[in-house]
Formats: sequence, C-alpha cells, structure tokens
Amino acid sequence: MTKPDTSYTVTTGSPTAPERRRFLGLTAALAGATGLAACGGDKATSGPAEAANPTHLKPGELDTYYGLWSGGHTGDLRVLGMPSGREIMRVPCFNPDALVGWGITNESKKVMGTKPDGSLRYTVADTHHVHASYKDGNYDGRYAWVNDKINSRIARIRLDYFICDRITELPNVQGFHGIFPDKRDPVDAAINHTTRVFCGAEFSIPLPNTPTLDGTKYRSMFTCVDAETMDVRWQVLIDGNCDLTATSYDGKLAATNQYNTEMGVKYEDMMSAERDSCLFFNIARIEAAVKEGRFHTVGTSKVPVVDGTAASNKNPNTALVGYVSVPKNPHGVNASPDGKYFICSGKLSPTATVIELSKVLAWFAGELTDLDQTIVAEVELGLGPLHTAFDGRGNAYTTLFLDSQVVKWNVASAIQFHGGDKAAKYIIDRLDVQYQPGHINASQSETRAADGKYLAVGCKFSKDRFLPAGPLHPENEQLVDISGEKMLLLADHPVRPEPHDFIIFKRELLAPKPIYALDDFPLATKDPKDSGVVRNGRKVTVRLTSQAPTFSLREFTVRKGDEVTLILTNLEKVEDLTHGFAIEKYNINFIVNPQETASVTFIADKPGVFWCYCSHFCHALHLEMRSRMIVEG
Repeated sequence: MTKPDTSYTVTTGSPTAPERRRFLGLTAALAGATGLAACGGDKATSGPAEAANPTHLKPGELDTYYGLWSGGHTGDLRVLGMPSGREIMRVPCFNPDALVGWGITNESKKVMGTKPDGSLRYTVADTHHVHASYKDGNYDGRYAWVNDKINSRIARIRLDYFICDRITELPNVQGFHGIFPDKRDPVDAAINHTTRVFCGAEFSIPLPNTPTLDGTKYRSMFTCVDAETMDVRWQVLIDGNCDLTATSYDGKLAATNQYNTEMGVKYEDMMSAERDSCLFFNIARIEAAVKEGRFHTVGTSKVPVVDGTAASNKNPNTALVGYVSVPKNPHGVNASPDGKYFICSGKLSPTATVIELSKVLAWFAGELTDLDQTIVAEVELGLGPLHTAFDGRGNAYTTLFLDSQVVKWNVASAIQFHGGDKAAKYIIDRLDVQYQPGHINASQSETRAADGKYLAVGCKFSKDRFLPAGPLHPENEQLVDISGEKMLLLADHPVRPEPHDFIIFKRELLAPKPIYALDDFPLATKDPKDSGVVRNGRKVTVRLTSQAPTFSLREFTVRKGDEVTLILTNLEKVEDLTHGFAIEKYNINFIVNPQETASVTFIADKPGVFWCYCSHFCHALHLEMRSRMIVEG
C-alpha cells in the first residue's frame, strides 16, 4: 500500500456559539450568525459568517428540504425541516407514544405486535439508521425504513401519511444495525425502483440460538427484506460482524463493512487480526442460489440461508460474497453519487479506503485474481474516521471522531495520490465541530442528485454548547454550508440522546396527503346516524364519530366485565382538525386525524361514570367536547 499523506496541520479552539433566533419578531437579516470558516489551507479556524444565516427562516417561510432522523431510544422517526433544523413531527414506530395513541389503538398494536394477552411484545427500542426508497437513483417519496437494534426489527414508514405501517422482526440475528434499500432492481428494465432492503447484524449468536458459552458456535447473518411485503426474502451466513450497509446504483451489489474477523466474543478477542473486510454481496447470484434450492434453514425459521463465508467463496466465478481487505474495525461504508466507488472508513486507522465497484464486478466475473486490486486508494484523513457524505462534485466529507472534525477531501485526487502522484493534494478543508462527530449526511448525498448545499453532522457530546440541565447532556447536531470550497458552520441544535443516522432530501420529492381517505378504513362510521352500541354477549362494540364540538354519542352504557371495542371516526374534512379521545381512569388516549378511523379494546372493570373528552385542541368549544361512559355494576 502507498504510504498515506500526513502533511496536515490542525488548529484547535472552541468557536463562538451561533446566536439563537428569538421566538418571534426577528428577520433573517437581523439574525446574524457566528460560525466556523475553514481558512488557510488545511487549518480550521473560526470566524463570522459573511451573510445572513439561511437557517433563520422568516415567519411562515417553508424549508427547502426534509430531513428524516432516527429517534434513538424513543423508538421513533423524527421529521425535520432543513436548513432551519426545526422538528416538524415524530412518527412513532417501535415504542408506545401517548400523543397519538401508538400502542393503545388496535391498529397500532397490530403493527407493533402483541403477546397472547394483547399486551405489546416489546416496549423499548434503539433506532439507528434511516433510509428511503429510490427510483432512478433518487428518492421517490414512497417509503422510509428504520431499524431497531435491540429487538432486531425493521419498520416501514409510508411517506404519504408519515405513518408506520409495517414492522418485521428478523430471524436468526441480534444487534441489527445497518440498513440500506437497493437503488433499483436490474432484473426487469421496467422495475427501476427499490424492491429490497438489506440489513446487517452486529452480534454473532448460536444458530439455532441455544444457551452456550462456546463462541466458536456463534455466527452472523446478512439479511434481505422485501420492500413491498416486508417479508424476509433470504439471509447470508458470513464471517465477522456487520456494521453498516450500502448498495450500488446498478442494483448488482450490496455491501457491509465488517469487523471482528476473529469471531471473538470479548473485545480483546476482536483485536488480534491486523485487518478486517468490506463484504460485497452478488445479489443476482444469491437469489439464483435460493431459487435453485441451494440453501438451508435455521431452527424453526423458514427463511432460506446461503453460505457466504470466506472459505466457501474463494472462487470468483461462483462466489456469492467477496471479502475486500480493509484496515482494522472499519466504521461506515458509503456509495459515491457517481456510482463508481464505495468509501470504507478506518475508525482505528486514520485512513479511508476507496473501492472501485467496476473492479468488484470484474472479480466476480473472474477477470481479477485478487480482491485487493479493487482498492484504488487508501489515504490518511485524520484520527477516528467514521462516516462519509458527498456533495456531487467529486468531494467526500468524513467525520473524524478523535479529532472532532469534518474533513473535506477529493476522491479523484486521493486516487491519484495513492497511485504515486505525491503532488496530488486531496485534503481540501477541515472544520472543527463540537464534539466527537459520528454520523454525517449531506443534502441528497447518496443519490445521483447530490447537490452539495448543506451537510449535517451528529456530535456525540455537547459539553458546553447549551444551558446545563443536569448530568445528562443533549447531543449536538450541527449544520454546515458546503456550497463553497470552504465549509461554514451555520447552526447548533440540541437533541435528546441518542439519535444516529439521517437523510436530507428536497421537499419537492415528497407529496404528503393533508387528510386521510375515509374509504381506506373498513371500520369507518360514515354517518353520525350509524353511531351506537351493539352487544354480543360480553363483547360490546361502541361506534361514534367526531365533528367539533361534539361526539355523536353524548353518552353510552356498558356493564362491568364487558370487553369493549370503541371505534371512532373523525368526519372532519378540513386539514389540521384532529380530535383526541381520552377516557378518565381507563388509561386510554388516542387521536383521529381528519377522515381517519381508529379503535381501542379494553375491559370495563370499574363501575361508575367516566368522562370521555377530546384531548387534542380542535375548536373554541374544545373543553365542552365530551361524552360519558356509564359502567353499570
């Protein structure tokens, strides 16, 4: 390998915090911001922004980008407007949410999964990675997906309504971490959009999972999920542990950066090898093997499992998986917008590895004898490189965890330098961020339409950036202008721990619907006259509608011990006229948006009079919008 460039310098220091916009009355012109401008070669210095800060929107002004963020331990997906960084919405997925009644309504419980007694199967989650569906190499506004690392689940979010509509638990894995959808399906020319989502698993387990301390029996899996049905299509048995995933623009390759080649169960056992790998999955060959029956299953799972271990995939002409050697414990693999390269970051090595995808395909075709020939650059960036974003102009932006910096570097120049041209200067700029940056993404970054306008970076420690509020500090998400040669820090945003990855895309790619379609709900009560109480033994169904300022039933009566299913339809046709329904002392609260229907089922176990009220402000007579549930003893 060519010796990496080490001829860079860094200046440290804490730049002045950006001035925060007041809640009302300030215009962008008066909002002047302070930020970081990297000036003078590779040195990072602080200085004032030269123009009004674009993150300070005027009242009523809309953002130009959507941002989809993982929610971390809240188990949801955050929707942000960019560049303002304003949080617009949270979409509950894996955890109960008291605002909308997620985990309370029958419809949400069906998505989340329940135990035989009707209680939720899981109530905790750890979301890390968010990605959206593609068409022709750009986002198409249909779906987004987010993972739950704790319980190995993947959730799908419909972007027309911003609701979670499916959750799938992956078999045979633990520590489900990285995800990425394919950018197109190459099998049929008419199918040019996402049909699969690829999922990596960090933790090796016995297969099938039986209690044993013998780590030699532990293995990891790489999983493919059908984007439409959300069924698990196939899995690949691999060496080592997966971290993140990436996909090629031609639909032929999926990849994961791998650590723990040693298959150790303790951290010291994971550090003996000098290098790990970036794994490339030949999608067509894997699906052909499954179709031909060349697979096995594990335990009670019926999912086809193919052998992707290094020992079984040495022949490139038949290999399902290729193992490209990269520095130890890589963290992050990302696809360049031109479709030519994957960037794999070193973490424990100060380097990034550039892998040329055409050469990976050449290896699978038997045209290359060594997968090391696919590496076209391995260059030094700084200490602790983790994740990489792109601007569509040939430049990459990588977080340096230990240096607390973002480094901007040119991929073509890095390839020239690695090839022996020591005059090729690939480091363009460095920017101090606060502090210890992890995930990073730029506007439209991993699409063919990368526009190089804004970059967001998630910093794991905020320390002195915000007002102190006890020992638990917020994390610090920072926004950077990357439209020029030098990076310019625009804003800080505190965020409740611990979100991870995110994507940023142009708002015109999305067309959310302002109200639901009443016909989409089989249980809908379309006319208030159809409201009422129907008894079938001890099971009681209560149907009612909401139109401000009344519920269609002013009161309803059930008996103690009844199993009550309450079905509420919001007949409002005006957007933003949401109603809630809360029942005193019964732990019930949920909402119905315009033209939506939702239901809850509960046991009427307490006799008495219980007020039911609208819990979501809707009307001048909102406080008077009530019903009564009378539970007879």
